[in-house]
Amino acid sequence: MRKFVSDKSCRKLLHRSFQNLTQKLQHHNHQHKAPPSSVSQPRFLSSSSMAPSSSSNPSAPSVTLDNINPKTTGVHCFLFTWLKSFLIYVCVSASGFVLKFSKCEYAVRGEIVTLAQRLQQELQVKPGSLPFDEILYCNIGNPQSLGQQPITFFREVLSLCDHPSILDKSETQGLFSADAIERAWQILDQIPGRATGAYSHSQGIKGLRDTIAAGIAARDGFPADPNDIFLTDGASPAVHMMMQLLIRSEKDGILCPIPQYPLYSASIDLHGGTLVPYYLMKQQDGDWKSLRLRSNWRLPSPKASQLVALVVINPGNPTGQVLGEKNQREIVEFCRKEGLVLLADEVYQENVYVPEKTFHSFKKVSRSMGYGEADICLVSFQSVSKGYYGECGKRGGYMEITGFSPEVREQIYKVASVNLCSNISGQILASLVMSPPKVGDESYDSYCGEKEGILSSLARRAKTLEDALNNLEGVSCNKAEGAMYLFPRIELPLKAIKAAEAVNSAPDAFYCRRLLNETGIVVVPGSGFGQVPGTWHFRCTILPQEDKIPAVVSRLTDFHKRFMDEFRG
Repeated sequence: MRKFVSDKSCRKLLHRSFQNLTQKLQHHNHQHKAPPSSVSQPRFLSSSSMAPSSSSNPSAPSVTLDNINPKTTGVHCFLFTWLKSFLIYVCVSASGFVLKFSKCEYAVRGEIVTLAQRLQQELQVKPGSLPFDEILYCNIGNPQSLGQQPITFFREVLSLCDHPSILDKSETQGLFSADAIERAWQILDQIPGRATGAYSHSQGIKGLRDTIAAGIAARDGFPADPNDIFLTDGASPAVHMMMQLLIRSEKDGILCPIPQYPLYSASIDLHGGTLVPYYLMKQQDGDWKSLRLRSNWRLPSPKASQLVALVVINPGNPTGQVLGEKNQREIVEFCRKEGLVLLADEVYQENVYVPEKTFHSFKKVSRSMGYGEADICLVSFQSVSKGYYGECGKRGGYMEITGFSPEVREQIYKVASVNLCSNISGQILASLVMSPPKVGDESYDSYCGEKEGILSSLARRAKTLEDALNNLEGVSCNKAEGAMYLFPRIELPLKAIKAAEAVNSAPDAFYCRRLLNETGIVVVPGSGFGQVPGTWHFRCTILPQEDKIPAVVSRLTDFHKRFMDEFRG
């Protein structure tokens, strides 16, 4: 692989090249600029064409062409963005890392996981060389890698869509359920040429978006428009797409929960914005309580001069909380009054384990409050990677965007079109997730059995791990309400904190590294998610299969006792 160089002359040369290209593109744009009377694609939206704002805050920003990232607008968006990205990103720091990426971190695949992979290789080459016989990955929400089986109906439909020539064969009737065969025909009829290996519309196949919109409407009790849906390769590209659209510079702040999923901090850094934290606070009963948004809004940020959006994750990652509807209404009202785009990560909507809590989408909540398209800009993210399906490798998902003007939506479509389209298997899976077998279908009973078996097992695993963690000295664990994670707080002895500082490590990372080296258990330090200063946590998934959970509990319990004994006093 060719090595990047980092001397000053190289950076100057690249900078001059970029300036020359910029001048040429601007000159070309000026020559081809449409006359003022033209009705072709407008660059900015006039105030007279905007719907009146219902915001109570006169300074609250509206999402218009004036205040989205200008790199997403203009006739030469694709060429200009590509050239700028290329020329900027090859400029490197003295240590050889791309400058813009040096701040970007993704803890769930970070240092601890890299160490775990090395240890796994060592076990393969030299069995018995370590104090454990296998690596127990509790670091990432990747269910099928830990033994979870895919939903039969979903895989049957996918198989038939990818190999349609077997649909007419007599043997197929005995191998596949009748409703899977029927659904495959329906989906193939919606795909031009019945070709799952071809590009689709940049928003995704229209018939599949129709199915997803119908599923959203059935879930929420409010209409959904298929034109509001953008199918993506999982939820992550959709998040990046919105960050690219909303962030112009580091002056643009994104309110983000702390602790948070590192995708958000990484994407905000990557697109040059500023993360403005709001802290999730625990009530006395251990639940994560109402978000203290107002106080955070008033806190000045050294970089961000304007807040543009708020991220909320429900059910929560890494905290595992399921927000109450009252709390959700407070969040909707806050975003409406302050003119913020509400970015709702709802990928764990199927993962609710306690009877007293129910998932409500933020779109449902906002519509039930009487707010419509003119009142709030809302983006909802969903993925096929989580829930009871766990199809991480299929890379399917979508975002539903509501409340944006046609001009801004045009820019969102432009950004989506640069990527051509999401993969077709993921698109099909997203439609199946939102429209599973129904009562009377041949697959209904087996589908319900598989779904219930997975979710009930996850609930048992969550409860077992929650109880085990709360029995450890100095550890307090939140109630496992939903999602796939626990986020226990650990009170580390001062001696352990000093030992961590001596090796230039965060104390929770020090604990997690020791845990891995002595037990083979992989968890993620809380410092990778953000936490209240002076507190320490780690995130542990509930995904190891039930027969592995006793090993996780016993190894963790024995290690923790040894660790506390070593550093106590």
